[in-house]
Amino acid sequence: MKFMITGGCGFLGSNLSKEVLRRGDELFIMDNLSRTGASQNLGWLRSIGQFHFAHGDTRCEADVEKFVRDIRPDVIFHLAGQVAMTTSISDPRRDFETNVVGGHNLLEAVRKFSPETIVFYSSTNKVYGDFANIKFIEEATRYTTPDYPQGFDESLALSFQSPYGCSKGAVDQYMLDYHRMFHIRTVVFRHSTIFGDRQFASYDQGWIGWFIGQALIEKKGLLKEPFTISGNGKQVRDLLFAPDLIQCYFNALEKIEHSQGQAYNIGGGFENSLSLLELFEFLETELDVRLKYRCLPWRASDQKVFIANSNRAKTKFGWSPKLDKFAALKDMIKWVSEC
Repeated sequence: MKFMITGGCGFLGSNLSKEVLRRGDELFIMDNLSRTGASQNLGWLRSIGQFHFAHGDTRCEADVEKFVRDIRPDVIFHLAGQVAMTTSISDPRRDFETNVVGGHNLLEAVRKFSPETIVFYSSTNKVYGDFANIKFIEEATRYTTPDYPQGFDESLALSFQSPYGCSKGAVDQYMLDYHRMFHIRTVVFRHSTIFGDRQFASYDQGWIGWFIGQALIEKKGLLKEPFTISGNGKQVRDLLFAPDLIQCYFNALEKIEHSQGQAYNIGGGFENSLSLLELFEFLETELDVRLKYRCLPWRASDQKVFIANSNRAKTKFGWSPKLDKFAALKDMIKWVSEC
C-alpha cells in the first residue's frame, strides 16, 4: 500500500511513519520541517528505512495537489497543522491558514485526483469547548465530572472556542462532510493527551514531556526559578501513549468499512487520567525531587476535565488502550532524559 503522511516528521507523524516502514509499505512524507524536532525526526526516519520526502506546505494548494495527483495514495494520515492553543491566540491568521486552508487543500486534492484514497484526520478534544454547562466537583487533587464517570463520548455538542478550536473543528466537520457529499472515506480522531518517543515538547504543546523536562532540570539543580502552570493544577486529562495510538489508526484502517465517515473520541480513558498535581506527585516520587512552581491565571477556554470515552472506537473497529499510564510515563522520562 502507498501511505502519504502530512506532517510526517512531527511527533505523531514520525511514529506512524516508523510503523508504515515496519510493515513494508511505501511511504510518502510531506512536511515543512517548521516544528522543533522535525529535522531530527527526518534524520531518524532515514536511518531506519527508505521513503519519499517532499519539503512542502499544505497551505500551498499546488504543493498538495501535485503530491496527491502524482502519488494517488491508498491512505493519507493528515497530521500537518498548528497545534498550540497559545499560538492560535497570538497569531490567529496563521492558525487559520495552517489548519483550515491546509485541510481544505488536502480534501480538494483527494476529491479531484484520488477519490478512492482513505483519509484519517487528527482532530482534538477542543472541538467540544470548555464545558461551561457541565457539572464539575473540585476534589483534593483533581476535578471530577459525576455525570460522566467514564468520560465524554461523541454525543457531546460541539462548541468551537478559541481560534484553535475553530480551525481544528472546521476541518473536523469538513472531513465528515466530504464523506457525506463526495463519498470520500474519511475518519476523524478527536484526540486527548498523547505522548511518547519522538515528541520534542515545548511550553505550549506536549505538556507531559514539558513537565518531565522541568522535573529533570530540577533534579540536576539547574532550574533557576520555579516553572509556571496555568490554573490550580487540578485540571485532568486522560493520557494515551503513542504505541496505543498507532494501533488505533491501523485498526480503523483494517475495518474502514465500519470506521469511515465518523468521528471518534480517542484517549486513555478514566483509568489513565491524571491531573497536573497528580503528575507532579508521581514525578516527585519517581525522580526523588521536590518540584517548585507558581500558578498563573487559567488559560482562556481551558477544560477543567477531558477524559475520552472511546467505546465507539471499540465497537466499530475493536480498539481500546492497552498501556498503563505509569509504565508509559517511565518510558517518557527515559526519552526526555536522552533527547
